[in-house]
Amino acid sequence: MAGGFFERLKAGFGRTAEVVANLLARPIDGQTTEQLRERLIAADFGLTTTNEVVAAAQAAWKNESTIRHAGAAEAAAIAIEQALGSAKTLHTYTAKPTVIMLLGVNGAGKTTTAAKLSWHFQQQGRTSLLGACDTFRAAAGEQLAAWAARLDVEVVGGAAGADPAAVAFDTVKAAAARGVDFAILDTAGRLHTKTHLLEELRKVVRVIAKALPGAPHEKWLVIDGSLGANSIEQAKVFHEAVGLTGLIVTKLDGTAKGGALVAVVRELGLPVCFIGMGEKPEDLQPFNAKAYARSVLGLSA
Repeated sequence: MAGGFFERLKAGFGRTAEVVANLLARPIDGQTTEQLRERLIAADFGLTTTNEVVAAAQAAWKNESTIRHAGAAEAAAIAIEQALGSAKTLHTYTAKPTVIMLLGVNGAGKTTTAAKLSWHFQQQGRTSLLGACDTFRAAAGEQLAAWAARLDVEVVGGAAGADPAAVAFDTVKAAAARGVDFAILDTAGRLHTKTHLLEELRKVVRVIAKALPGAPHEKWLVIDGSLGANSIEQAKVFHEAVGLTGLIVTKLDGTAKGGALVAVVRELGLPVCFIGMGEKPEDLQPFNAKAYARSVLGLSA
């Protein structure tokens, strides 16, 4: 992640990063240990990761007497990075087109993420086609079309209330016919508590597979980073429904709940593919576990 993006990420964790950094700069005694544990739990890191981070900080304080202040924080960052390393390796984009399906609840940022992904691939000299599969929300199609015009990317859409699976089918077929590298599908928001909506989502997956055997190649859940532990339950339900391949965490600017990202990775073994904050195309960046771990602890890049 670029330096400016890293600094904004660190600022986004705000108060949590500041408090944790201050605690790690103290002697790691009983009182500090409990305060550190409470802060990490409050930031939704989960009990397992919290215990690992605290243990790493304690060990560093005891064993590295000459660099204690830096040693505890560095050890804590490594513990978080290692926790994130438990996820499966990201797929390489070998299929053409590679079909990326974005899922999640309303308000997570799927539509803007679809556009930003297209911009990201543009910077690599690769082409994409956007699919406006959220036909239940007229504003979603309009928003995606506006982004597509801005980025000079084509978009396939349908009339309001049209069958989302049909739009997905048309998008994938068009992407294959035009020889583009990526078909990026913006799907309708699904409440993870509504069984019938999840069944419709399964239908979309089946139809995509008919349009192109082996697709969708990626099923990424877009998570609002400010939701904290609720993201874990969301991810579980969507993963059980369609078999996710990765996560995109948005809205990390101004949240104290960044630890949920680690908790979801540990719970499901899914990699974080991208993280986002802000509205500009470049505000979505590939995830870097080391940069994340250091930023959430208030450390420099």
